Amino acid sequence: MIQETEIIAALKEGDKNAIGTVYDRYGAALYGVVLRIVQSPEVAEEVVQDVFLKIYRNIGSYDENKGRFYTWALNIARNSAIDATRTSEFKNRQKTEQFEFVVYRESHPAMTNVDAIGLREIVNKLDEKHRKVIDLAYFQGYTQSEIEQEMNIPIGTVKTRLRLAIKELRKVFG
Repeated sequence: MIQETEIIAALKEGDKNAIGTVYDRYGAALYGVVLRIVQSPEVAEEVVQDVFLKIYRNIGSYDENKGRFYTWALNIARNSAIDATRTSEFKNRQKTEQFEFVVYRESHPAMTNVDAIGLREIVNKLDEKHRKVIDLAYFQGYTQSEIEQEMNIPIGTVKTRLRLAIKELRKVFG
């Protein structure tokens, strides 16, 4: 197994293969740290790619007297992930991501025809605030951001109401 000091020396010499060794050794750990911060696998993958570029480009600033290489790389990953959460693109993505909860599962093919199974009747039995978000999201095709604007409520409230409404609907369709 290659020693960490050998990897660092290879990186400092500009050996592009050394970054692959760094990735093999630390990639999963750095990805895990980044994912915990950004909460999105797609964003985490992008950030980790940038982290390895930063490691390769900035290896000259690494000082083994100040700490372990892993700690240095971990700080780059952590700071890059935090920076990613501060971008307007990230904030917009968080606001407009589609709700991943679904009312039905593919194992219930009859549910594709809403009127045939009486889904509207069941939805109409929900509390008014839950019924309205379900109607806008699933029957009228509104995005969460559009529901936020239409109902003049915060996006977090939209998501909570959708989640609770779907939870109630799942009880019926189990």
